[in-house]
Amino acid sequence: MTVRLRLPRRALAAATAGALALSLAACGGTTKDSAEASGDKAGSGKTANPNAPMEKGLKLAFLPKQVNNPYMKIVDDSGIAAAKGFEAEAKEVGPSDASASSQVSYINTLIQQQHDAIMISANDPNAVCGPLKQAMQQDIAIVAYDSDTAPECRDVFIKQASSEDIARTQVEMLAEQIDGKGKFAILSATANATNQNAWIELMKKELEKPEYAEMELVKVAYGDDDDQKSFQQTQGLLQAYPDLKGIIAPTTVGIAAAARYIDGSEYKGKVAVTGLGTPNQMRQFIKNETVEEFALWDPKQLGYLAAYAGGALASGQITGKEGEVLKAGDLGERTIQPNGEIVLGPPTKFNAENIDEYRF
Repeated sequence: MTVRLRLPRRALAAATAGALALSLAACGGTTKDSAEASGDKAGSGKTANPNAPMEKGLKLAFLPKQVNNPYMKIVDDSGIAAAKGFEAEAKEVGPSDASASSQVSYINTLIQQQHDAIMISANDPNAVCGPLKQAMQQDIAIVAYDSDTAPECRDVFIKQASSEDIARTQVEMLAEQIDGKGKFAILSATANATNQNAWIELMKKELEKPEYAEMELVKVAYGDDDDQKSFQQTQGLLQAYPDLKGIIAPTTVGIAAAARYIDGSEYKGKVAVTGLGTPNQMRQFIKNETVEEFALWDPKQLGYLAAYAGGALASGQITGKEGEVLKAGDLGERTIQPNGEIVLGPPTKFNAENIDEYRF
């Protein structure tokens, strides 16, 4: 990961003028352009200023996988509200579909609009890299959240919880619900989603443990984070595997669609559905016993943390280097982990006993 020393955007004009004067007076000295041409990374080895104030009037933008995703809406609305708390302007923009390249044009527009920070939940880790690197070259802070980009294409990644905890929790929940025996399927989002693929691979690893020897993963299906397609994929799974005992959907769109299909079918009470969902969307399925238990982190806190990371990067308080400390308002401090990751916290399990305690 490239570590860059970021000046507050509103100081760039003065800094640029000063740098121009120095370069004219010191012929033969090393400039940023000449350093980059020789292969040096701009800003490498420089440190953040944790005592720098949060700059006021910053322009932040949230770019979700798709704007009509209820979960993404919760995350982004919370981030926008958090930005107001440190006197920044924030908005949500994005595509209505979750295809790999659908976010590219929005990144280009945000660059043209000279935003200070872009928070992105990537549909594809590599498809967005080109324009994101262009944004970084123009001193725009890049915060990946929920679904990561390739590490070289952002400053930090706001991770919902450790991937190991997320994967382990989902396998544990299903095992409890099907008594550790039988065939099951995974209903994922898009085939290229970074977070989904990481969790699925770790779930497969978790299944190698002796206690899961009688559980068999028969299929990984993709609903593309589309409600109707996820509903149809659930139907298709049960047609192909009539003896299926359970479905894990590590996506809020997928779990709600799967639960809706099971609720209106002969499989209710016979096929367990679990995974990641929000209490508000899953409440009815918990109440009518279609779903026994599912998990998630607090999406409001995820958006809040992403907003503060964007503001701190744009203000020069952090650069994304391992060991730096992000001061995140009401959430307290988070130490930046290897590879620029900032972890929100462990997932929470929701069931009939506690779901009414949560409203998101």
